Amino acid sequence: MSPDSKMKRWGGPVSLAVFVLFALYLVTVIYAGGELLLAGTLLVIVALALWIYSSGRLYAFRYLYPGIAAALIFVVFPMLYTIAIGFTNYSSRNLLEFPRAEAYFLSETYRAEGTTFGFTLHPDGGEFRGRLVNVDTDQAFVFGPLALAADKPLEVTAEVQKPSLSLAEPVPLKDLIARQKQVRSLIVLMPDGSRVRMSGLREFAPVRPLYVRNPDGSLTNQRDGGAIRPNMAIGYYETASGERLQPGFQVTIGWGNYERIFSETRFREPFVRIFIWTVVFSGLTVLFATSLGMFLAVLLNWDALRFKGGYRLLLFLPYAVPGFISILVFKGLFNQNAGEINLILNTVFGIKPAWFSDAFLAKVMLLIVNTWLGFPYMMVICMGLIKAIPSDLYEASAVAGAGPITNFVKITLPLILKPLTPLLISSFAFNFNNFVLIFLLTGGRPDFLDTSVPAGTTDLLVSYTYRIAFQDSGQQFGLAAAISTIIFLMVAAVSLVQMRFTRIAEEGGR
Repeated sequence: MSPDSKMKRWGGPVSLAVFVLFALYLVTVIYAGGELLLAGTLLVIVALALWIYSSGRLYAFRYLYPGIAAALIFVVFPMLYTIAIGFTNYSSRNLLEFPRAEAYFLSETYRAEGTTFGFTLHPDGGEFRGRLVNVDTDQAFVFGPLALAADKPLEVTAEVQKPSLSLAEPVPLKDLIARQKQVRSLIVLMPDGSRVRMSGLREFAPVRPLYVRNPDGSLTNQRDGGAIRPNMAIGYYETASGERLQPGFQVTIGWGNYERIFSETRFREPFVRIFIWTVVFSGLTVLFATSLGMFLAVLLNWDALRFKGGYRLLLFLPYAVPGFISILVFKGLFNQNAGEINLILNTVFGIKPAWFSDAFLAKVMLLIVNTWLGFPYMMVICMGLIKAIPSDLYEASAVAGAGPITNFVKITLPLILKPLTPLLISSFAFNFNNFVLIFLLTGGRPDFLDTSVPAGTTDLLVSYTYRIAFQDSGQQFGLAAAISTIIFLMVAAVSLVQMRFTRIAEEGGR
């Protein structure tokens, strides 16, 4: 067997084996880091790769697998991760995992009785020396040199400073502050056997751990003798009197976030109002953009119209310009004091509408801008569908004496509406989650005045979720993930309806 044949025979299996070994190593590292869901997703991807590329019966799937793997990583995993967060109390007050929260309390210290030392930090080449001076006797001690790069406690030994040892000038305060974290990690063993740690920027003193762990999982406060216990139902350490201590930790709370959405008045009322507005906004946007696009498409298909090419180009420009630029331009145009729209209205009618502070006008503004952004695409689609209608139908209609309105109602609209229906449904689903428009134009404002959560009259469910997650004082990520899951289910239902209508349209066209 020639070397080329051996290479072809063994190259594939060897490459697959190397890939699998590397992937399993990566999964192990991710699992050790505590990311169980991501590790599980990667393990499924590796298992599928091994199955597909080692089986002769699944040869055709080898070309589809990269796309499947990308969908699992960038679609399925984020979706599962969001759903999983929705069942937790994850928030700015409950950021840490339980082991890290416990380690935080165990790392806390308090100043114990004993000698206090003044502290200065001195450069020594590329490293540093520390100098401690007994505040009672003025006796000096030194330790080091050290690199000061430790991220965990490091024990060093101090010795009496010899007269022959000269130190460089101490680092300025700003440099000491920059290295404070590393200095705090030092435990200095003094010649008399005592241990001191940093208790201030310019001070070392004996310190003791504030908490010690008990066999039952509680922590005892060595300063006052009290005990704190982890409450795994709410994600906080609590004192005997029920006081919650920060930082909190993440725990699974089941359907708690979903119950809050529909049971707590402060969440339920804005959620219902925002949901209704989201449906109305999406429906009216589709209606207005489609109606305008269809009207212009019919008009541009009029044979007697001159310069149709120029009109098509001009009307398509709003779609060619990036959406965020158009939104920001409209934000300036609708400015109450300096916007061109109000300047014209004030000149002609003597009025200056408060587009951004009045709830109704803000909604009207959103619909105007979104219709402007959406009609060119609908116009192009309708033009293509109208071109596909046989001209014989219009000729027969003309012989019968029908006018343009009759032609549109009896011929054009029925023939383009069925193939257009799946697109209308997908447009509704897109506008259901049109975060960019709300975020850039109104930010969801004006806000509701009767609720304590950040929620506005122009918020859609997706922007409401964003504000709860990142603008609320508690940054309630778990609650936002639960709302995101509900939005996902709604959009999934709309997508299923779209697929159903698409199949009906395909069957009707055969």
